[in-house]
Amino acid sequence: MTVKKVYLIRHGQTDYNLQNIVQGSGVDAPLNATGHWQAEQFYKHYRDFPFDKVYTSVLQRAQQSVAGFINDGIPHEAFVGLNEINWGSREGTKITLEEDKYYHDMIATWQAGNTHIPIAGGESPEDVARRQVSVIEMLKNRPEEKNVLVCMHGRAMRVFLAQILNYPLRCMDTFEHKNLGLYVLHYTGSFFRVAEYLNLEHFEEKYA
Repeated sequence: MTVKKVYLIRHGQTDYNLQNIVQGSGVDAPLNATGHWQAEQFYKHYRDFPFDKVYTSVLQRAQQSVAGFINDGIPHEAFVGLNEINWGSREGTKITLEEDKYYHDMIATWQAGNTHIPIAGGESPEDVARRQVSVIEMLKNRPEEKNVLVCMHGRAMRVFLAQILNYPLRCMDTFEHKNLGLYVLHYTGSFFRVAEYLNLEHFEEKYA
């Protein structure tokens, strides 16, 4: 049985990540020095892997995170469907438990199963899931792409994993993420399964 492999990563660190500020799809922040280092470590570890295609969001932090592979000439496509959730009025604001109760209340609302409710001025998890469908269908229906690298964003990645693994969206926080953390998914032609969960070995002793 032929198995398609999808290598799914979150983008590298930005200054907004470092400062705990919401980015979302409306803040197109670049990688910071640490983010570029993370991207370089990932590239060094996987540069000889035979990727057939690189998929990213249209945001620069995702594309910068896999620039090494794109520069090597691996075909690349960018999709709005892989963009981060639109956090609406929360974008550009700092998150702390004390200062942003609304944000954390929304996360709790989604975990309770109300994934149709959008954050003020932004998207709901169900909105994000709908725009991801076309990308997921491409992954399923391009058998010539046997090894695919996908770079996207934290909340959108949780939605993506819940959706392709047939979890209810309320369970999306089951899927942890870190900057340049890797999930490896195998697609059999019928279903996806997780072969590697949040692999960080490309950072060597950095997270040991």
